[in-house]
Amino acid sequence: MVDFITGVIQIANLVLAVVAGLIASSMFAVSKKESLRPWKALAAALIFFALEEIFGGLRSFGIYSNAWITHVIPSVILGFLIWGLVAQLSVVKEAKK
Repeated sequence: MVDFITGVIQIANLVLAVVAGLIASSMFAVSKKESLRPWKALAAALIFFALEEIFGGLRSFGIYSNAWITHVIPSVILGFLIWGLVAQLSVVKEAKK
């Protein structure tokens, strides 16, 4: 019974990760204005997060497993988050001038 519940939760996690990836890809179209420029980096981080969740689900089901996924993709996510934060700080500084 526990294995069934774990499987259902992991499948739900995969579906939600795909939905998050689709929402993030639609954010690229919205972020055309200069004040929303940092959202592009955050949308990219959200897409990589969705990929991380999908690969994590595949690993837990034993379909695909690779050690670099647990280290490289979170590092890319962190890089995009830092880039988005720095870009947001520069947008706020430009708006105050």
